Amino acid sequence: MASQQAKENKQPHRISEYCAKIVEHKAFTTTVITFIIINAIVVGIETYPNVYQTYTSWFYYADITLLWIFTIEIALRMIAARPTYTFFKSSWNWFDFLIVAAGHIFVGAHFVTVLRILRVLRVLRAISVIPSLRKLVDALLLTIPALGNIMILMSIIFYIFAVTGTMLFADVAPEYFGNLQLSLLTLFQVVTLESWASGVMRPIFAEVAWSWIYFVLFILVGTFIVFNLFIGVIVSNVEKTNKEDDDNDEAEMKNEVRELRKEIVELKNMMIKMNKS
Repeated sequence: MASQQAKENKQPHRISEYCAKIVEHKAFTTTVITFIIINAIVVGIETYPNVYQTYTSWFYYADITLLWIFTIEIALRMIAARPTYTFFKSSWNWFDFLIVAAGHIFVGAHFVTVLRILRVLRVLRAISVIPSLRKLVDALLLTIPALGNIMILMSIIFYIFAVTGTMLFADVAPEYFGNLQLSLLTLFQVVTLESWASGVMRPIFAEVAWSWIYFVLFILVGTFIVFNLFIGVIVSNVEKTNKEDDDNDEAEMKNEVRELRKEIVELKNMMIKMNKS
């Protein structure tokens, strides 16, 4: 009885090990990325009405096939995780699981639009599959607290310039600075540097000669200073994430070296005992 129970316990463990070998193989990630790209191409072709209406059934079966391929992939990764619940410790695994599970949940004629959106969202899975992209997104998420402070600073700057612009140019250019909302929208266009000179500044400059001071000050403060703060925070966090990964890799290497040294010492002791005997 004991031996039979041991065999039953070993069987799931063997299945898990077998799945782990498949998941950890280099070809597995490449294959998943390939199917994600195929899914993206299929979704892109669907946007052409003539092609989609002609091959509607083909697109349907292609989507079902891709959905089940991704389902099998998630299942393999869940089985490979030991114990299984550790699979859900990663937020990226949750993301993958929910995207694929939603494809099965929203099946039906009433959810055609939702299903199409979900097909597009599957393309985002490339981020969770490719490690370098995953690191970049993790670094961007780390910047959210710092970006919050920068957003507050930027909101204050926008508000001050919007109120000032409304007071100065409401009569000259009511379509741009007629009220606070229009002023904020105009300043957003200016801060993106999209047609701000020819579209916004020049008509006002023709009426008010000193108006260039207002726009130049806003661009210097809003674009060059605040945007550089955004870039600086993001770059800093990317470097921080890479450094943490390097430290983790170094710690793993040290642990492996320690284990090897212990094994060597044990082997030496065994050889000494054998020689003595």
